[in-house]
Amino acid sequence: MTTLLEVSGVSVSFDGFRAINNLSLSVGSQELRAIIGPNGAGKTTMMDIITGKTRPDAGRVIWGDKGRSLLGLSEAEIAREGIGRKFQKPTVFEDQTVRENLLMALRNPRGPFAVLFYRPSAQDLDRVGALAEEVGLQDALERKSGELSHGQKQWLEIGMLLAQEPRLLLVDEPAAGMTPAEREHTTDLLVEAAKTRAVVVVEHDMEFVRRLNCRVTVLHEGAVLAEGSLDHVTSNSEVIDVYLGR
Repeated sequence: MTTLLEVSGVSVSFDGFRAINNLSLSVGSQELRAIIGPNGAGKTTMMDIITGKTRPDAGRVIWGDKGRSLLGLSEAEIAREGIGRKFQKPTVFEDQTVRENLLMALRNPRGPFAVLFYRPSAQDLDRVGALAEEVGLQDALERKSGELSHGQKQWLEIGMLLAQEPRLLLVDEPAAGMTPAEREHTTDLLVEAAKTRAVVVVEHDMEFVRRLNCRVTVLHEGAVLAEGSLDHVTSNSEVIDVYLGR
């Protein structure tokens, strides 16, 4: 599997506190990866660095086949490179329908004025139909997004990210606040998405991580503590001490 993202020797401090400490990890081009670790382990800061929200003090973040450095690129430029990020709280346009939300997210070159006069092509509508089916919202296309359940809003937001055709999807705690049935569907959705791109999931919920059945990276104090299958990392005595034993 070719490497899509390589984080190498990255460190960053905030007011003397070292949030990320010589962190190195790599993600393959079609890989599902879970990142776990206690609060304050550096999971969110790591995503902030990859997406350009935070600049590290040291290290490299290398992207794609051409080995391009992401450091020095703006958040918008990194998004255009093909990195999509889903935050914990879903951000959808609640007054718009599911279809309108997905249409707005499609990767079409248009500014805010073009949106006002935008008429979707048959191809756009087909793409939206396929995305809705992929995330399990094909029966909700005409519903206002504000009426959806918490889980459905999460799926819509994942669909909006997939509409931009990212090569890497960063997903923050997708299982939080979901019903068991919603969590199961979310698992399937992420596993399916990782067949055609890289998907990195930051999650606290061990049962959810187990169902993802993927490689797991454990962060602690801003560095990689262990990596491997969930069974492998959860039998590691250091991991048990810092994370599972609490």
